Amino acid sequence: MQPSYPSYSQRPKPRDRRARRMLGAAAGLVTVGALVAAMPAGASASGSRHGKLPSRYQDVQLLSFNDLHGNLEPPAGSSGRVTEAHADGTTATVDAGGVEYLATHLRNARKGNGYSVTAAAGDMVGASPLVSGLFHDEPTIEALNKLDLDVTSVGNHEFDEGAKELGRLQNGGCHPVDGCYDDGETFSGADFPYLAANVTDEKTNKPILKPYWVWKKKDVKIGFIGVTLEGTPGIVSADGIKGLAFGDEVETINKYAKVLQRQGVQSIVALVHEGGAPASSAYNYDCDSPGAGDGISGPIVDIAKNVTPAVDALVTGHTHQAYVCTVDDPAGQPRMVTSAASFGRLYTDTTLTYDRRTGDIARTAVTSANHVVTRTVPKAADMTALIGKWGALAAPVASRPIGYIAGEIGNTGTESPLGDLVADAQLAYAKSLDPEADLAVMNPGGIRAPLAYASSGGGEGDGVVTYGEAYTVQPFANTVNLVDLTGAQLITALQQQVSGVNEAAPKVLQVSDGLTYTLDLTKTGAARVVVGSVALNGTPLDPAATYRVAMNSFLAGGGDGFAELGKGANVLVGGDDLAAFEQYLTDRSSAAAPYPVPAADRITVLQ
Repeated sequence: MQPSYPSYSQRPKPRDRRARRMLGAAAGLVTVGALVAAMPAGASASGSRHGKLPSRYQDVQLLSFNDLHGNLEPPAGSSGRVTEAHADGTTATVDAGGVEYLATHLRNARKGNGYSVTAAAGDMVGASPLVSGLFHDEPTIEALNKLDLDVTSVGNHEFDEGAKELGRLQNGGCHPVDGCYDDGETFSGADFPYLAANVTDEKTNKPILKPYWVWKKKDVKIGFIGVTLEGTPGIVSADGIKGLAFGDEVETINKYAKVLQRQGVQSIVALVHEGGAPASSAYNYDCDSPGAGDGISGPIVDIAKNVTPAVDALVTGHTHQAYVCTVDDPAGQPRMVTSAASFGRLYTDTTLTYDRRTGDIARTAVTSANHVVTRTVPKAADMTALIGKWGALAAPVASRPIGYIAGEIGNTGTESPLGDLVADAQLAYAKSLDPEADLAVMNPGGIRAPLAYASSGGGEGDGVVTYGEAYTVQPFANTVNLVDLTGAQLITALQQQVSGVNEAAPKVLQVSDGLTYTLDLTKTGAARVVVGSVALNGTPLDPAATYRVAMNSFLAGGGDGFAELGKGANVLVGGDDLAAFEQYLTDRSSAAAPYPVPAADRITVLQ
C-alpha cells in the first residue's frame, strides 16, 4: 500500500489541462537523425493518423522553468535581462521576464503539439516582490495555475514560511493570520502537485508531500520525482523547517525511480532544486560544443553523474543560471541537464522521444534549448487582469515613496553597490540601538533585486524609490540583530565566505563603511582572505578585541554556512530589516539630493 500524501487531486479540477496542443520539437543539441536511423523499417517518429495504429515513437514536449520567486511583473534592472551570445563572438542583453509574457510564450510553444507537459524545479514562491509577497504568494499560485503548470519540486524558499504554509499553498485555505484577501473567497490552492521526495517528517520518516507524480497521455506516461537540495537547513530559517529532515538527493531519486519502475513507469524526469554554474553567462551557450570541456560545474554535476540511468533527464534550479548540457550518467551515457535561469526570464523546451515498445525515452533523440521570455509578444490578458487585481490591493502600500537615488544601484559583483547600501543601513540602525555598534555584514543572497533608476530598467526614470521596490530588495522579514564577536571570530567568518560549504561557490558578505580587506581569488579555500589586510576604519582588526556587529537574524543564526556568526554573544534582537533600510534612505536622500551610487570599493579583489 502506498503512503497517503496531501494531494492536489483531492479537489475537483476546474478543467482538463491535459488536452493541449504544442509546438514542434525544440532546436537543441542532438538531432533526431540518430533515432530515425535506429528505427525499424516503416517506423515513424510521428503519431498516428487517419485511424492507423500509433507509431513506435512519440515526441513529448517538456516545457520547464525554475526559480520564479513570485516575479509576476517584469523584473527590474539587471534582474530583468539575459545575456545572449552571437555567432561573431559578441554578446547583447535582452529585456526578459514577466508572467504576462511567459504565459504567451508557453502557450505559443504548445501549439501544434499533442503531447506536452510543463514542469518546474522549485522556488516558485518565496523572496517575492510585494505584489505577491504581501499576500503570502497566493497571487503566484494563481498565476501558475493559469500557466497550466503540471508539476514542480519544492525549493528551499518554499519553506520560508514553514511547512504548514507550504501545505496551505498546495491544498488551499485562507491564511491563518491575515485571512482571505479576494472578497472573502477561500484560496483554492495549487492545481498542480508540489513534489518533496527528500523532505520527510522526522517522526514518521514519510515525505511531507507527494514524492513523485506520473503524467499520462493515452498510452504515454512519464514519471516525475521532485527533490530540493539536501543543504536546505543551512539556507533557510530554522523555524521554517522545524521537525523536518532533508535527505540526500541522489539516494532519494534512485529510491523513487525504482518505485516508479515497479509501477511500470520507465520514462522518468527528476526535478532537482540544486544547480551549477556554466562556463558562460550567455543563456544560449553550448556547453557541449567542442572545446567547452564539461561546460558546467557545481553540485548538480555530481548529482547528475550518480543518479540512476533509469532517470532520463534532470530539470534543475537554485543557482539562477542558464544551461542546457549533457552530463554522463553512471552507465556513461549522456543525459540532459537543464536550468532556465530565474525570475521567469527563460523557459526550456525539451523534446523527449518516447518509445512505446519499451516505455522508455530514446536518449539519442532528446533535444533541448533555452528560450528568452521576450517582452515583444502580446501580453496574456488573463495575467494582466490577475496582476491588476492584486496590484490594486497592494498599491496603497507599494507606491509610497521612501527615498531617492542618483542612478541604478546594482546588486551584482563580488561587492555590489547595493550590498554596501544595505550594510550601511543596518549599521546606522544598529547604532540607534547601541552607539557602540562597530560594523555590519549582509549576506548577498538576502539582496534580491537592484534598485532600478531608468525607465528602461523597470524604474520610474526619476530616481524615486518606492516601498514596493525596497520590499523586492529585502523581502524576508528578518530582524537586524546585534552580537559581540572577537576579531578572531570575524576573520573566521570572512574565511567561511570562501571555504567549507562555500568554497565552490563563494558567498561574499557585503560590509559596512569602514571595514576593508583583500580577497585573493588566485588562492584556494580560507587562504583567499588576506588576514593581515582586514581593518576597521584603517586600524588592523585585533583578534583578541571584541566588536559589536550588526547582521540580519538569518546570519545571526549561522545561515548560509556562516557558523561563526551564529556564535555571537550578548545578543540584541532589533526590528525589521526592511524598516531599517527604509528609514536610512528616507533620512539621507531627497529629490534635490538623491542618494549617490556607492563605489563598492571596500573589498579589494585579486584575480
